[in-house]
Parts: sequence; C-alpha cells; structure tokens
Amino acid sequence: MITPELLARINELARKKRTVGLSEEELAEQKKLYDIYLEAIRGQVTDLLDHIEFADAPTTKPVKKKKKILKQQTINLERVIH
Repeated sequence: MITPELLARINELARKKRTVGLSEEELAEQKKLYDIYLEAIRGQVTDLLDHIEFADAPTTKPVKKKKKILKQQTINLERVIH
C-alpha cells in the first residue's frame, strides 16, 4: 500500500541521491521502497483491468476489415530554365 510516509521517504532519498549521494544501506532501502511502490502500482492496474466490463453484446458474425486504398499521386518535376 502506498502511504504518504512511503512517498515522503522515497522523495527524501531521491533528493539526497541527487545532492550528496547515498550510502550502501540507503541504496538498499531505496531499492526496497521502489519495489514496494511498483508492486502497489501494478496491483492497482491489475485490479482496474480485472473490473472492466464490456457494455456491447458480442457480435456473432465476423467483422470484415476494410481495405485501405492509397492513392498514388504523380508529381511532374520539370527543370525550369529562366
């Protein structure tokens, strides 16, 4: 779960990393906090996708794809001498 304290500590370590650098213990803590944060975000996205319901009824006949026709244009490039 993403708490304000978790975000505050992540931001604090990020600021410290940019300014003075982090010790080995702080790097390990930062990695652990990032993992917790990313796991929570992935869980939220998965939960959101699991609760999507389609409103339209499924069609019984196959849908035909329209062919995309590209128009060919020719450009007349003539050398103009003044």
